[in-house]
Amino acid sequence: MPDPSRIRFEVETRLPTVHGGFRVRAYTDTTTGDLHLAIISGEPRPGALVRLHSECLTGEAFGSLKCECGPQLDAALDVIAEHGGVVMYLRGHEGRGIGLLNKLRAYRLQEDGLDTVDANLALGLPADAREYAAAASALADLGLDRVRLLTNNPAKSESLEANGIEVLERVPLEVGFNEVNEGYMRTKAARMGHLLDAFGPAGDVAEPGEAAGTDPA
Repeated sequence: MPDPSRIRFEVETRLPTVHGGFRVRAYTDTTTGDLHLAIISGEPRPGALVRLHSECLTGEAFGSLKCECGPQLDAALDVIAEHGGVVMYLRGHEGRGIGLLNKLRAYRLQEDGLDTVDANLALGLPADAREYAAAASALADLGLDRVRLLTNNPAKSESLEANGIEVLERVPLEVGFNEVNEGYMRTKAARMGHLLDAFGPAGDVAEPGEAAGTDPA
């Protein structure tokens, strides 16, 4: 079961956006101090479509072509605006959890030829420092003990399952590929286990709106 003490609810408010109208619930992570946001469309029920989205200033605010984070966030918000669901926006996850400054340091090492994994390791940091216990607790607070997860990363499904949230299926989110980030995407597929059709078989997955012949709502 998710640990309810891992989060503290702070406030709920409405947020009209270019993607549609949402409710936003803010939760403080009592372990890290980070503020996470549940961006909600409709009245999600168990089995709703959910995206766990890691904060990425460079990709979301500046439109960096080094990653696909900005297009993924936009696409996820569009999907839940249409079908209902939740985007959990997880702060403190910049650079797969190493922070903005270290991410920029890793970018500099990548200019010398290291890939995204080896750059983190060369800095003495984990390849991926993220964890999703607080996200699981927030989903439980929303009554979502079962979800359809919008992700290319099996580690997110495994973490939610380990923290008491059942993942009914994985729904792919393959957007944001470009000539600049092709090497980065290949590394994610080859070395980090991301399931990307463009770089290898992704296995049996469902498209948004097509899972088990039903809509994502």
